[in-house]
Amino acid sequence: MANELDELTGQVNGEGRDVNVIYKQIRVEVGTDSKIFEVALWTVGPIIGLFLLLTSFLPRSEAIIFIVLGILPGVIFIFMKVNALAYLRKLEQRIQADASQIDNYLEQRVMILQNVVGLIEKSIDLDKDVMKTVAAYRGGQSPASDLQRNETSGQLDGVFSRINVAFESYPDLKAQAVLADAMRQNSYLQKEITAARTLYNDTLSIWNQDIFAWPTKQIVAAKAGYTTRIPFTASTETKVTARGKFF
Repeated sequence: MANELDELTGQVNGEGRDVNVIYKQIRVEVGTDSKIFEVALWTVGPIIGLFLLLTSFLPRSEAIIFIVLGILPGVIFIFMKVNALAYLRKLEQRIQADASQIDNYLEQRVMILQNVVGLIEKSIDLDKDVMKTVAAYRGGQSPASDLQRNETSGQLDGVFSRINVAFESYPDLKAQAVLADAMRQNSYLQKEITAARTLYNDTLSIWNQDIFAWPTKQIVAAKAGYTTRIPFTASTETKVTARGKFF
């Protein structure tokens, strides 16, 4: 059988394609087949044992033992569901820990941003948008959700981008050791944020797959009302900038 996707002779899109993350949470649901499966775990064995008892196919004592043992699959599945719920809750805490790490790096960038702006203000005039953004963070703005966290990170990227342009345009600024060190710290933190985002998205990928792992985890996730989670994405501004010409 030939390959369905042939990178040598298959149809290609010469213009390429822009891929976007769909901002939608999918709720975990189970159908009638899953309910039948759970009922079958408890009933199939006892029914067969009862049939053997009524038809005297097996001695009475053996048939009764068969009936008792017939409920074991249901009992075992209960323990499996308990373990699955514990696993998903543990994974959820891991997601929170990964998100918190991103918040820590974002907070450090905000502190650096405040210091940098304070130094640059004395040398040049920054545009009003930069000052408004800094003022917002000075007022205690902090991310409270994945969406806000993503927006905050994007805004910080934009602010530091404009500050970096000013930094490169004014040679006198580079002579300030404190400012140069702050910009190096920002570059380092941006790399850490990228790594933290990757780790967060990897954990989310595990979550989004495991909650649909049938039967145990999917049934547990559906009863708990779990949904898929949305990974971090690049902002429209970042995507447009990435397509630009730099040289």
